[in-house]
Amino acid sequence: MDKQKPALVIMAAGMGSRFGGLKQIEPVDPEGHLIIDFSLFDAWRAGFRDVVFIIKREMEEEFRACIGDRMEKFFHVSYVYQELDRLPEGITRPEGRTKPWGTGHALACCKGTVNGPFAVINADDFYGRTAFSEIYDFLAAQTDERQYAMVGYRLRNTVTEFGSVARGVCEIRDGMLTGVTERTKIFKKGDHAEYTEDGEHFFPLPGDTIVSMNLWGFSAHVLDELWSRMPAFLAEAMRTNPLKCEYFLPFVVNEQLADKTASVRVLPCEESWYGVTYREDLDSVKKAVADMKAEGIYTELLWS
Repeated sequence: MDKQKPALVIMAAGMGSRFGGLKQIEPVDPEGHLIIDFSLFDAWRAGFRDVVFIIKREMEEEFRACIGDRMEKFFHVSYVYQELDRLPEGITRPEGRTKPWGTGHALACCKGTVNGPFAVINADDFYGRTAFSEIYDFLAAQTDERQYAMVGYRLRNTVTEFGSVARGVCEIRDGMLTGVTERTKIFKKGDHAEYTEDGEHFFPLPGDTIVSMNLWGFSAHVLDELWSRMPAFLAEAMRTNPLKCEYFLPFVVNEQLADKTASVRVLPCEESWYGVTYREDLDSVKKAVADMKAEGIYTELLWS
């Protein structure tokens, strides 16, 4: 993998879990494209030529057939496996644990494969083309390994009509991130939103609130940070919730912000997020894709 040009890392280990496997992930247009196809196409247009897929080893054959093999025409493709037993020395998987360890662990598994600047995204979120050009340009120009970036979305552009979503609510000062708070139950309310922790008490969130959609730009240095901070987190979390605790990427970013071992520039984005959080979301995603094709943002066949 090229050590200088930015790579794209795609967290795909959980892809298909909501619908029972990759074969059940539905296309979002008549040509059969998945949401991930649009992300890859936008990333290629932005300049990315190396892509790393984080997957479960047991889904490799199906993933390659469905997505990976097609992308080898356009990218240098690598695979990283998020496995339950891939843990820091001295930590063992609790008996009965089947749930993946979270986004921080997924990304940590890239250590040894990713050696230069990289962007990271979720496999099943539609980010929009300008998001990829913003993060690529940042990474291509970056010389400080402790300077990260995050593409920030307006909350109103990231919610669904059909239920709650989880978002990282950002605190920002002078264009720099000062903290991210994970809100796991955010509901759309007109042009704004509200969140709850207990299902009974709700708190307002303005529609202009900047949230993280897990589109980050990092140096390879963050992989060392993820591994070195994992033992302390897991030792505590496994005492209280051994079967379901998760090591989320924003936890580590927050720790680095607090101890001033990294800074994060927020790259503003006015794109709308699309995703299939609920089965009912699929029609709205299909309509959005059709509208973007009608506007000329995408061609019918992406790589034609």
